[in-house]
Amino acid sequence: MVDILKSIKEELPKVINEATFEGANIVIYTDDKEFFKTGESQVKAVVDKIKKRIELRADQDILASEEETEKTIRALVPIFDVQRSTVIIEAKKPGLVIGKQGSILNDIKRSTFWLPVVQRSPAIPSKITEKIRSVLYANNNYRRKFLNEIGKKIYNEWNPEKMDMWIRLTYLGGGRQVGRSCLLLHTPNSKVLLDCGINPAIAEGQERFPYLDVAEIGDLNSVDAIVLSHAHLDHSGLIPYLYKMGYKGPVYLTAPTRDISALLTLDFVGVAYKQAASPLYRAEDIKEMVRHSICLDYGEVNDITPDVRITFYNAGHVLGSAQVHINIGNGLHNFVYSADTKYLKTRLLDPASNHFPRVETLQIESTYGSKVDVLPPRRETEQKFTEMAKKTIEAGGKILLPELGLGHAQETMLRVEEAIRTGELPKVPVYIDGMIWDINAIHTAYPDFLSASVRNQIFQDNNPFLSDIFKRIGSPTERKEVIEGGPCIVIATSGMLVGGASVEYFRHFADSPNNLIIFTCYQGMGSLGRNVQEGNQEVNLGKDYSNERVSVKMQVETLSGLSAHSGRNELLQYVSRMNPKPKKIIINHGEVSKCLDLASSLYKLNRVETIVPRNLETIRLK
Repeated sequence: MVDILKSIKEELPKVINEATFEGANIVIYTDDKEFFKTGESQVKAVVDKIKKRIELRADQDILASEEETEKTIRALVPIFDVQRSTVIIEAKKPGLVIGKQGSILNDIKRSTFWLPVVQRSPAIPSKITEKIRSVLYANNNYRRKFLNEIGKKIYNEWNPEKMDMWIRLTYLGGGRQVGRSCLLLHTPNSKVLLDCGINPAIAEGQERFPYLDVAEIGDLNSVDAIVLSHAHLDHSGLIPYLYKMGYKGPVYLTAPTRDISALLTLDFVGVAYKQAASPLYRAEDIKEMVRHSICLDYGEVNDITPDVRITFYNAGHVLGSAQVHINIGNGLHNFVYSADTKYLKTRLLDPASNHFPRVETLQIESTYGSKVDVLPPRRETEQKFTEMAKKTIEAGGKILLPELGLGHAQETMLRVEEAIRTGELPKVPVYIDGMIWDINAIHTAYPDFLSASVRNQIFQDNNPFLSDIFKRIGSPTERKEVIEGGPCIVIATSGMLVGGASVEYFRHFADSPNNLIIFTCYQGMGSLGRNVQEGNQEVNLGKDYSNERVSVKMQVETLSGLSAHSGRNELLQYVSRMNPKPKKIIINHGEVSKCLDLASSLYKLNRVETIVPRNLETIRLK
């Protein structure tokens, strides 16, 4: 056992009175004011020696009072994280708080001894972000102990020379299907879950959930960590349930994914209550997920178990979505869990990264992996969208755009806002219904994760999400006014017409041939959206509407070129341009035919082993 904390204390002067872990990071506390101000060079020397991050903080005994510190920070209202000697400062323009080369933060640190952390305040007020921060900074004794225990677990068996090991990957969900993504990465020392979602297109039954009752898992607390790639429910929806059932370990994710997954799972619970059904979990379980979350930025290398190290890379799919580069056994094997990707620049996001330090095995999605899934050029598709929308509006009709609240909806809002602003579309009201507005607020809190063009607009106080063309719908009365009103565009959740406001609009719009519904996101098998998309003239609205049947007379169009997933050509290009080239490719997250089609093409083009696992199959990586 390597006693890394003891080694640090021996290397530094006697002024260090405590050394502890925060996950894989190491934090040292001092009650010596002079060392706190001038000891960074000595700390850096130790960092260079042990190759681990160390953060120096002031002991509570020497912290300035909160009242005095607020005066130093002036007009800003800070949040004090007392247990960690940290003050969180929210600012509309963080640069003004940070100062040139961090000068203002350094002044705050030197004069108050608090460690200042600056966060951007959302342009749109976000209740979910406020609640999450209150959870993180309340009862911090627990969180500090939790993070310390994680660090002990990581370093207790830390042995970079140990190479005798095996690596297995078991598919608990997402094999040859879209939905309930869940993989178990298993070594002699570690068990790591990669995502844990539900199948949102299926209302009930085993097919809705991953296979968590396998012998490899057993006791949930034998799982060392969960890594969440992004917030969509087919990847995140079952994680609070794990905490309900007793899991106490960490979940690693980006900060936007933390906020949005909390929002989506809260909505998932709310939908169950509206349906008079017993929810899988409650708000308290979602709070536990947040309390046990550890957020990482893109490019940040982090140990999560003694033999597993992860780095997040941009996936281009939705805000905060990540591909997970997994270094196993100190370089013994490198696995990229790419999850859901978009290998194309969109209005909202930059394209997925495909350059990594080392790769032996790659997992890749196949949502649009078959030969018929060659997506048309995005600009061409957007032009078709504009033409159809304009024609419908001029005929006095209404346009329904069922959207995923995360990603798709924001991309659609940017597209519609630009078309109306430039005169390509008549200026009609654009109604936003469902949780989209709350997710917009989270987008404005994390502009660094957005494309350069949108980021610059937000920085220049020209936030496209705040355009006056958008009208938020927040009540049944307002929804009724939209239904009875004139030509308009409605952007509403859910994207598959499975629950959510979009079903109510569809119910009223479906009877008129002047109206138009445009599907731009994937429609799960068995969903109402899939039935409408396939041309059924009469459809069942489901149990929420007492199985009411509706005649579909409205125009139905599908524009697949606007998907947040990579189309077939993008998937092939992602692999062909990948650096370094993988030696093995695992294909999942697609219907059976699409998985097999993509696997065959990747093998022929790259002469690399391809595997298409079924659920419950295990693949030996090493």
